[in-house]
Amino acid sequence: MQHHEPTGSYVTRRMTEGKTKSEIIRCLRRHLAPALWAAMRPLRVVATGAAQAA
Repeated sequence: MQHHEPTGSYVTRRMTEGKTKSEIIRCLRRHLAPALWAAMRPLRVVATGAAQAA
């Protein structure tokens, strides 16, 4: 959290709202999960004519 500037400002903002460190980390994980899921999903491969004939 300390090496990524936007995350550091997010943590500071949430701490001023009264959230605990564990609550902030939970919020960050919720925000990060969809991006990671999209990156892990396999890419769709379009079949070529030669592959369709097989």
